[in-house]
Amino acid sequence: MIRISKYDLLIVLLIWGVIGFSQDKPKKPVAVSKYPAVQNPNTSAESKLAAQYYRNQEYDKAARLYEKLYEKNPTYVNYTYYMYSLVQINEHNKAEKLVKKRMKKFSGKPRYMVDLGYVYISAEESAKGKKQFDNAINMLKPDKREIIDLANAFKSKRETDYAIKTYEHGRKLLNNAYPFHLELAAVYAQAQKYEKMFDEYLNLLEYDYNLVNTVQSKLQTALDDDPDNTKNDLFRRSLLKRIQRNPDDSYYSEMLLWFAVQQKDFETAFLQAKALDKRYREEGQRIFSLAQLSASNKDYDVAVEAYNYIINKGETNVLYLKSKVALLNVLLLKITDSYSYTPEELLELENDFKATLNEFGENPATLSLIRNMSHLQAFYLNNTQNAILMLNKAISIRNITTQQRAGCKLELADILLFSGEPWEATLLYSQVEKAFKHEPLGHEAKFKNAMLTYYIGEFEWAKAQLDVLKAATSKLIANDAMELSLLISDNMDVDSTYNVLSIYSKADLLVFQHKNIDAMQVLDSIITLYPGHPIVDEVLYKKAEILLSTGKFHEADTVLQQLITLFSYDILADNALFKLGDLHENYLNNQSKAMEYYQTLLTDYPGSLFSVEARKRYRRLRGDDVN
Repeated sequence: MIRISKYDLLIVLLIWGVIGFSQDKPKKPVAVSKYPAVQNPNTSAESKLAAQYYRNQEYDKAARLYEKLYEKNPTYVNYTYYMYSLVQINEHNKAEKLVKKRMKKFSGKPRYMVDLGYVYISAEESAKGKKQFDNAINMLKPDKREIIDLANAFKSKRETDYAIKTYEHGRKLLNNAYPFHLELAAVYAQAQKYEKMFDEYLNLLEYDYNLVNTVQSKLQTALDDDPDNTKNDLFRRSLLKRIQRNPDDSYYSEMLLWFAVQQKDFETAFLQAKALDKRYREEGQRIFSLAQLSASNKDYDVAVEAYNYIINKGETNVLYLKSKVALLNVLLLKITDSYSYTPEELLELENDFKATLNEFGENPATLSLIRNMSHLQAFYLNNTQNAILMLNKAISIRNITTQQRAGCKLELADILLFSGEPWEATLLYSQVEKAFKHEPLGHEAKFKNAMLTYYIGEFEWAKAQLDVLKAATSKLIANDAMELSLLISDNMDVDSTYNVLSIYSKADLLVFQHKNIDAMQVLDSIITLYPGHPIVDEVLYKKAEILLSTGKFHEADTVLQQLITLFSYDILADNALFKLGDLHENYLNNQSKAMEYYQTLLTDYPGSLFSVEARKRYRRLRGDDVN
C-alpha cells in the first residue's frame, strides 16, 4: 500500500484547486518550479518517484519517468513536468516535438505557443521563441478567460513584458468592456514597475469606484512591503498628479485621505478631510473620526485643530458638545504626555474643565469630562479628596449607562490606589471585572487588578491573571498583559523567589503614585545590590522615564545610552533608541543626533513597533517632502 503524507495531501489539494485534472480541457499551466507537487490522491509509485526526482533536481531521471507517465496518462500535469525536465537536461528537440504534438491535439490553445517559445529561448533561439510569443498574442480571441489564461502562461515563464502585452491587446479585443486593471497591476508588481502598478489601481477607481475597498486592500499589501519607502513616495506622487489634473474628481482626494491615515500622516489627512467636508457641506463627522484617530496615535496637535474646526461650525452643529468635551480630554493628554508642562498650564486646564461643566452640566454627555477632571485633580493637582467626591457623585448620575458607571469606578479605583488604598481599589476593580467578564471593560479591570497584585508582590497570582488576558479581544490589553507577564517570568531569582522583582515592583508603584524621588532611590538600590541581575535593563529604562518626566533631559540621555551599550540585545533596546531620537529631536535640539538614533533603530531593529514613526521622523529631519 502506498502511504501519502500530510504534506503530499496538502499539495494534492492545492493542485486540484489551481490546475485541475481534465485531459481534454486542461486548465492553466504549472509555474516553473524545482519542487513540483504530487498530482492526485491515487498517484502511482512512479508518479511519486518522478516528483521526488524533480524536487531533487535529478532531471534526467525525472524525464525518463515522466515520459512513461505521459504515454500512459497524457494529463496536463504530466506533460508540463515532462517538458520542463527535458529542457533542464537540454533535450530541446525532444521537448519541441512534445509541445508541437500537444499543440496539434489542442489546437486553438495559445498557451502551447508560449511553451514552444519557452523551449526555443531555452535552446538560445530567442528570435524563434519571441515569434511564437507574438503569434500567441495575435491569435487571441475576444474571450476574457482565454486572455487571462495566456497572460498566466507568460507569467509562469517570467515573461512579464509579454503578459503585459497580452492584457493590453485583450483590452482592445474586448473594446475596454473589461480593462484588466487588477491583472495588469499584479504583473507590474511582479516586474517591479510600481508607478505603472499604481496607475492601474487608480484607473480601476475611474472605471468602477465601487471597487475602492478592493483597491485599498491591494494597495495596503503593496505599500506595507516597502522598507525604503520607494513605493509609498511613488504612490503619493501619483495621487497628487491626479488631484492636480482632475480637481473635481473627489475619489482621488478620498484616496489621499486614506493613504495619509495609513501613513499616520494626520496633518495631510486633516487637510484632505477638511476639503471634502467643505465640498460636500458635511456636518464634520469625517473630521471628528479623524480627530479621534489622531488622538489615539498621540498626534494631539492635529486632534486639537480638528475638534476646533468642528466647534467653529457653531453651537447648532450636532457634534458641537461632543467636540468640546473631546477637545478638553485631548488637551489633558497633550499636557500630561509631555515632559515640560507647568503648574499654571494644569490650573488653566482645570478651569476650562470647570467652565465646560458649568455650561453643559453634569450628565451622561459630560461624564468623560468629570472622569478626566478627577484624574487631573488627583494625579497632577494633589486634590484627591475632591476627585473622589466628584466620581462618587458621577456614579449616581441618573440615566448613565452601566458601562459609563463602570468607567467611573475604574477611575475611582485608580485614584484610591494612587492615594494608598489598594484594598478599596481592588474591590472596585473586581466589581467591574465581574459585571463585564467577557467584555473589553472587564478585561481592563482584570488587568488593573493584576497590576495591583504585581505592585504588592503577589507575582504568581498576577501572572496567572495576565496569562488569561493574553487572549483578550483588546490588542492593547493583550500586549500589556504579555509584557507584564514576561517581566515577571524573566526576573525570577535563581532560587525561584522574587526578591529583586519585589523591590522593583515597589518602585513601579511609587512611579504610579508620582513619588519619583522615592522611586529613584529604590531603583538605585537594585543597581547597587544586584548589578548582574537580568532586571537591570528594566531598572535603567524606568529611571530614564522618571528623569524625562521631571525634565532632567541630559541625565535621561546618559541613562538611555547606558542601556543601549549594556543591553543592545535586549527587548528594550529599540524603545531606548526611539526615546533617544525623540529626546534629541524635541528637547535637546540636536537633529543630527536624533537622525543617528532613528537610523540605528531602522537598521538594527527593522521589526520594531517604532519603525514606521522612526522612518517618518528620519525623513522629515533629512528634509524629504513627507507630505
